[in-house]
Amino acid sequence: MLTCSINNILNNELKIIDIITCLSAQEDQVDELFIAADKTRKKYVGNDIHLRALIEIGNYCRCDCLYCGIRASRNSIERYRLKKEEIIGLGNMAYSLGYRSVVLQGGEDPMFTKNLIGNIIRGIKINDMAVTLSLGDRSEDDYRYWKRCGADRYLLRIETTNDELYHRLHPNGNLEQRKKNIYLLKKLGYQLGSGIMIGLPGQTMEMAATDIIWLKNEANAEMLGIGPFIPHYDTPLKNASGGTLFQALKLIAVLRLVFKSAHIPATTALGALAADGREQALSVGANVIMPNITPVRNRQQYEIYPGKLYNIDDAERDKELLEELALKSGRKIALDKGDTL
Repeated sequence: MLTCSINNILNNELKIIDIITCLSAQEDQVDELFIAADKTRKKYVGNDIHLRALIEIGNYCRCDCLYCGIRASRNSIERYRLKKEEIIGLGNMAYSLGYRSVVLQGGEDPMFTKNLIGNIIRGIKINDMAVTLSLGDRSEDDYRYWKRCGADRYLLRIETTNDELYHRLHPNGNLEQRKKNIYLLKKLGYQLGSGIMIGLPGQTMEMAATDIIWLKNEANAEMLGIGPFIPHYDTPLKNASGGTLFQALKLIAVLRLVFKSAHIPATTALGALAADGREQALSVGANVIMPNITPVRNRQQYEIYPGKLYNIDDAERDKELLEELALKSGRKIALDKGDTL
């Protein structure tokens, strides 16, 4: 049955039952899924690993998502915002190290105004770099302006498309507005990134399968950012059971079968669950790594989940280690900006 489900998905026959079958595969079955995903990755996006330098620009957030370590109501965290000059300087450093893509990620923080983010984008784009923004729900005016300033991509994860689960996890969130913003970003010409979490409290495999079909048929996402739910010790979900690395790897594999040419990162959350978590993800369909170049003094403050990889305090050495990882995996580091094919 698993073989049939894999073949149906590869033939673009997206049925919930087939996705559920793949996501529910057991340890003694899963090799078939993982091999199919790796072959699909190699066929459609090749052996290149794309590096996207991550800058966590601030940990202030107006949202109060139940799972997040930088949620608005968490008082025990030291808050920070990087200054414009520092962010642009980090972008310049990334370019000098050979990175051709940078990601600006932060909480939903109104103090990072439309004009401030626009100036940062322009400052980074002096170099020939792609800029991805991951700053949550903003106004249509903001999105339009940032695109005019040169932003190339936007990552806005849906997390779940199930109404009840979304509203339970995001007490001041709006699922319909999140969907509208995803549609809008696509319409404005951004390369669109979205994604879900696996292992959320109350989530079923049917919900996750429905999410995947929505991401394909409705959002038509070009980047898929996924991760396991990791309970944070200072949130309302601190005692919940978390998602597992095995669940996340199956999700990555299924996404590769569905989104054959998309960019799929081996996220740092996987490294929080196993020392070789990112390497395992690269073997089942992932083709992107996002090395963190945020100043070390701030990385722990951007603790959206516990056990986060902080990397070493040497950006040049960190890149060398990633190049060694690529070689060890029979892959190579891409030298271009990694635009969607």
